[in-house]
Amino acid sequence: MSHEQPSGRGAAPRGVGNPGGQAGSEPETIRVLLVDDEPLTREILRDYLSSDPAVQVVGEAADGRAAILQARSLRPSVILMDMQMPDVDGVQATTVIHDELPDIAVLGLSTFSTERYVVPLLRAGASGYLVKDTPPAQIIRALRTVMERGSVLSPEVTRHVVAGLESSVPAALEPDPALLSILTEKELEVIQLLARGMSNREMAEQLFVTESTIKARFVKVMEKLGVRDRVQILVAAVERGLVDLDPRSRSRP
Repeated sequence: MSHEQPSGRGAAPRGVGNPGGQAGSEPETIRVLLVDDEPLTREILRDYLSSDPAVQVVGEAADGRAAILQARSLRPSVILMDMQMPDVDGVQATTVIHDELPDIAVLGLSTFSTERYVVPLLRAGASGYLVKDTPPAQIIRALRTVMERGSVLSPEVTRHVVAGLESSVPAALEPDPALLSILTEKELEVIQLLARGMSNREMAEQLFVTESTIKARFVKVMEKLGVRDRVQILVAAVERGLVDLDPRSRSRP
């Protein structure tokens, strides 16, 4: 699958791309619900994920309606959600699950990586998105990242997301003054770097600070925006005028 880059909803923020837990402690079991309308895809994913002792596949669903019902009854820690399914698709199911059960992380998994497919899922509340040719080991890392309130987007997908979000907001959109009043210059700085698809390490190198400092700034941003991960920071920041990959196109702070 594509390169998996931990990037990035309202509960206590998770560290992005840096799983929590104390050193030496046993990792928490990842309880996964597989949602895909292709039986072979579910079988392949189930067999591989079940081979990892840290993963427990607690259920499967062939469409979004069944996914909603199973999310309510099984309470998985992560749902691996396909996009295109009959009846109720992945975006519709994610919207309902995010609204009703915000503690359940949703990780999109699809054949497509363009903004046409990615942006609606992330707007619905998903914590990340992978394409189906991602190596299985990276899928497991991504599952743990989103379970621990991180988020997962490759740099390529991040660019698609920003482009898709920006195309849907007015060209003359001004930064939200309420957010500007509570976000510091340093916090606005890491939001801009996030929109470029940078990792913690790349941000730290560019800003001449430690990765711990970068993580701390994102925790503050999540608290102030009322979101749970970096993906939702990205969505909120673009839609409220805080991000522009081409600063010449319109006024920015």
